[in-house]
Amino acid sequence: MRNKSAIHLRISATQQKMGAAAAKLGAQCIRHALQRKGRANIIVATGASQFAMIDHLTAQSGIDWTRVTAFHLDEYVGVPITHPASFRKYLWERFVSKLPLPLAAFHYINGEQNAPAECRRVGTILRQHPIDVCFAGIGENGHLAFNDPPADFQTHTPYLVVQLDEACRRQQMGEGWFKTLAQVPRRAISMSVQQIMKSKVVICTVPDRRKAKAVRDCLKGKISPLHPSSILQKHPSTWCFLDRASASLL
Repeated sequence: MRNKSAIHLRISATQQKMGAAAAKLGAQCIRHALQRKGRANIIVATGASQFAMIDHLTAQSGIDWTRVTAFHLDEYVGVPITHPASFRKYLWERFVSKLPLPLAAFHYINGEQNAPAECRRVGTILRQHPIDVCFAGIGENGHLAFNDPPADFQTHTPYLVVQLDEACRRQQMGEGWFKTLAQVPRRAISMSVQQIMKSKVVICTVPDRRKAKAVRDCLKGKISPLHPSSILQKHPSTWCFLDRASASLL
C-alpha cells in the first residue's frame, strides 16, 4: 500500500532562494525552542547541498547562539580534521566560525581512531540533549545521513558505524571532496535513522537535478529501507526544501 506523505514541500526557483527559505524556518524553530525552554539543541548537516542553507542560517538575527548546543549527522572513519572532506572541518569553517556568538557547545564526531567508542561517547551526550531542529539532506542514493540502502530502520542507538555503498562513495567523489573513488572511505560514523526521527522538526534541504530521482522515490514512493529518507514520511514535522531541478520528477 502506498503511504500518504506528511512531508511539507517547499519548492523555490533557485538554490539560493531554497537555502534562504530553509534557513528562515530553521531559525524560527530555534528561536521558538529558546523562548519555550531557554535553550535549543540542533543537528547540522554537511555536503554541497547545504551550502546555501548554512550561509543564510549563520546570517539570521535574533538567535542567542550561546544557548544553542549542536551536533552533526556523520563523519568519515579515518579522515583527519585537516582533510578537505572532513565534516568537522566543514562545520567549523562554514558554520561555527561564522556565527556572531559562540555556541554553548558543538559536539564534533572524531572518526580518526576508535569509531565504536566514539559512537558511544557522542551518543551518551546526545541522549541528554533532545533535538529541537535537525537540518538534513537526501543523498543521490536516498540515504539519510550516511544510512545507505538498505538502511537500518530498527536500531535506536544514537550513532552507528556504517558501510558506505558505491553510489554514496561516487557522490562524495563527484562533489569534489576526493580526487579518486579509491580515496573515499568505506566506513563512516552516522546518526541512526531512528535517532534522526526523534527530532522535533526536520528541515531537509535538497537541491540539484542529480537528486531528483531520490527525491521522488523518498518523498512520494513507499516507505522502505531501500529508500532510507522515505522514513521521513512518518515524521510529524518534516519540511523539505527543493529547487526546481530537484523537484523536476515530482
